[in-house]
Amino acid sequence: MDLPKTIDTVVIGGGQAGIAASEHLGNLGIPYIVLEKARIAEAWRTRRWDSLVANGPCWHDRFPNMEFTHSPEAFVHHDQVADYFEAYAKQIQAPIFSNVEVMHLTKKTNDLGYILKTTHGTVEAKRVIIATGPFQKAIIPAIAPQKTALYQIHSDQYKNPQQLPEGNVLVIGAGSSGVQIADELNRAGKKVFLSVGKHERPPRRYRGRDNVWWLGVLGGWDAEKPDSGPLKGFAVSGAHNGHTVDFKKLGQQGITLVGMTQAFDADCVSFQPDLAENIHQAEENYLKLLDKADAFIANNGLNLPEDPDARIILDDPECITHPILKLNFNDENITSIIWASGFGYDYDWIDLDIFDENKRPKHKQGITAQAGIYFLGLPYLTGRGSSFIWGVWHDAKRIAEHIQIKHQYLNYQPND
Repeated sequence: MDLPKTIDTVVIGGGQAGIAASEHLGNLGIPYIVLEKARIAEAWRTRRWDSLVANGPCWHDRFPNMEFTHSPEAFVHHDQVADYFEAYAKQIQAPIFSNVEVMHLTKKTNDLGYILKTTHGTVEAKRVIIATGPFQKAIIPAIAPQKTALYQIHSDQYKNPQQLPEGNVLVIGAGSSGVQIADELNRAGKKVFLSVGKHERPPRRYRGRDNVWWLGVLGGWDAEKPDSGPLKGFAVSGAHNGHTVDFKKLGQQGITLVGMTQAFDADCVSFQPDLAENIHQAEENYLKLLDKADAFIANNGLNLPEDPDARIILDDPECITHPILKLNFNDENITSIIWASGFGYDYDWIDLDIFDENKRPKHKQGITAQAGIYFLGLPYLTGRGSSFIWGVWHDAKRIAEHIQIKHQYLNYQPND
């Protein structure tokens, strides 16, 4: 299949967002192609650590028109998630051009439409859906030490405990990645220090229902981003058949918890004195969520089993009652730092006025002020679910329908 020179719509990215867009564009009969710089769902294959499974059960973390072959409550290994998307693309006969990278996107001069310069030639399109995903550029903060003897990687590069040199590890970040990596390293016999900032730690399951179900019925998936600041860590895990993340339990299991990382100085790292506050605030929000869940059950007359164990709050381990505010790398034999510090956007290849002063996309539910340019798959595009598998499918449907409406206007012919 040769790359067309002109097409109505180009989707950039062949991951979950691009495949979702592909299904809806195809269903509406809109001519389109998908350009993927590597393989379908490449990030699920090569940008995940070896043992990672999906953070949600597969009855939920899927597209509506294809189920996984696993048990509905299973947390699927990341390679099998990639296989799922490959199979899905084949099922919908998506015109995906793999190993075609878009190097430059700009507006056509004195004309409607856009020019995409790719590694396999130039394509002109009337519309472009930018579906390159939420995890584009791994961010390591500027405070990172310059000490060359330390082995430093982002969680995006982490694969397994054997990858790290001998010695102890500092993991920075209390979201899903940081928590799971710290737990894996601890289970492998490493001494781990885990830097914990503000975070959420929902129950994995409560009263017989998974967290994804509670997010659905309580409106959590529809929630908008609360402010313009960085996303708060969301500590949830599908590892070991899924379990509730409890930082106090991690402390009891041998992980040394410390507060949010503040600064590096020579051979030392300092932490903010906020560990107890971060842990206790997350616990308070956790219990409030259980209260909301109980009220929902009562108000809807549901017969769900009681779950008193979920309300057990463990005692503070010593690392919380007597927090460490400074560590010396040499004294503690810390030889590695893993930065679970999130991701940023990488849109340097786009030459369009669709970004704010911080180079973040400007859009309203994925629709930009630049006619025919859309974003898809970003965190909180329309709500909390937008960067998740099921959520991006529904966002893609809205964007495809928006394109269809534009077609209907253009095709309108008045009756004489």
